[in-house]
Amino acid sequence: MRHAILAGILAASTPAVAGPDLPPPLTDADFLPVRADEARLGQLLFWDPILSGNRNISCGTCHHPRFATGDGVSLGLGEGGIGLGPKRVADPENPPEELIPRNAPPLFNMGARAVTAMFADGRIEVDPARPSGLRTPMEEEMVAGFDNLLSAQTMFPVLSQDEMAGHYSENEVAQAARQGFITGKGGAWALLSDRIAAIPAYRARFEAVYPAIAAGREIAFTDISNAIAAFVAFEWRSDTAPFDEVLRGQAQLDGAAARGAALFYGDAGCTGCHSGPLQSDFDFHATGQPQLGPGKAARFERHSRDVGRMRVTGRDEDAYAFRTPSLRNVAKTGPWGHAGAFTDLGAFVAQHADPSAGLDSYPRAVTLPETELAEGLWTILDDPAEREEIRAAARLGRALSDGEITDILAFLDTLTDPAALEGRLGIPESVPSGLPIDR
Repeated sequence: MRHAILAGILAASTPAVAGPDLPPPLTDADFLPVRADEARLGQLLFWDPILSGNRNISCGTCHHPRFATGDGVSLGLGEGGIGLGPKRVADPENPPEELIPRNAPPLFNMGARAVTAMFADGRIEVDPARPSGLRTPMEEEMVAGFDNLLSAQTMFPVLSQDEMAGHYSENEVAQAARQGFITGKGGAWALLSDRIAAIPAYRARFEAVYPAIAAGREIAFTDISNAIAAFVAFEWRSDTAPFDEVLRGQAQLDGAAARGAALFYGDAGCTGCHSGPLQSDFDFHATGQPQLGPGKAARFERHSRDVGRMRVTGRDEDAYAFRTPSLRNVAKTGPWGHAGAFTDLGAFVAQHADPSAGLDSYPRAVTLPETELAEGLWTILDDPAEREEIRAAARLGRALSDGEITDILAFLDTLTDPAALEGRLGIPESVPSGLPIDR
C-alpha cells in the first residue's frame, strides 16, 4: 500500500526519484494512553502561575497556542518578563538576568512513544537499563513517581531561576532549588505541592483523579507533573495533517508538495535524520546552526558557547550536536533552530542543507522580546575560532536550489495540522488559584 501511495505522490514530481519510501501512518498505538480526567486537571496546572516561584508565570506563558506552542521569539524571557511572545517586556520592578539560552520548543506529539529524549541536548532520555527507565542529571531516586519521559521533563523549568523559579532572594522555592533542596519536606517540589494542596478546589480534583490521594496520601510533585504530561499529550497530539491522509491512503500530493516529498524522501537526504512518521530519529546531529545569546554555559564560564549534546555526554564527537526536532507543524513553529537563529523557514532549510556556506552568509535577523539583554548576542559568531569549531563539527549536506527549497517548503506545509494547532481543551476561563492567566 505504501509503495502505491508513493507512486501517486511521485507522479507529479519532476524528476522522479528512485527508491524512496514513506513511513507508516500514525495510530493510537504510537501514543501514550491518556485519561480524560487527568488531562483536564493537567490543563488547569499548565495554565496556573502558582507553579512558578513568584506566582507570575505558567507553562503556557512560554508554550502558547498563539505561537504554535512556543513563544514566537528566537530567545525568550521567562521569569522577570511581562506579556507574551514578541511583545513580552522586562518587568521594571523585577527584571530578568538573561535571555533563556535556547528557543522554546513546540509541544506537538510529546506523548508519542517514539519520543525518547527531551530538550535540545537530550539531558533527559529513556534508558531501559536504569531502574526508573530514565536517564537525567538528577539522582535516580528523584525520578521515582514520574509516569513517563514527558512527565519527568517538568522537573526542570520549575527549578530554573530564569524560567519559572525566580531569583533565590525572591521566594522560598528558588531558595530551596538554589541550595539543592529538591525532594523531601521543605524541598522545592514539596513547596510547590503544598501550594496546590492548600487550595480546596485542587485537592478535590486530585482526589477524584488519583485514588491514592483520595485514600489519604499527600499530593506529590510527581502527581502534578503526571497530570500536566497527560494534558500536553492530549492537547497537542498531531496526526490529522494532510500528510497523514496521504500516509493512510486517503489522499495524494501533487505539484510542488509532491516534488518536495520526492526530494525529502529522496535526493535531498532529509530522512537521514528526519525519519519516521514524526520526521525525527530523536537522535543528535551537528548541523552547523548559528549560535546567539547566552548559550547553555554555567554562569561562571567565560564563554557563552552552547556545545549541545556534549554537555550531557562529555564526548568530543557530540560537540554542537542537537536533537533532531519533529517537523510536525514546522511551518508555524518559528523562529527555527535550537537558538531560534532563523525567522524565515526557507533560509533555515537553505542553511541546514549547506551549513558551511550558510554560516558565512547568515544575516543575523532574529526576533527578540523587548529587552536590553541582547548585549553580547553574537559573542560566539564574532569569534572566528568559535565559528570554525561549529563549522568543523557540522554534518555536511548538499546545497539546494531556490526551486528545490520552494518545493520542500510546500511539502512541509502538508505537515500542518489545524486541529493540533487549535488544541482540544484550550485555555481555561480561570484556574483554582485565582491567579491571572496569560491569554
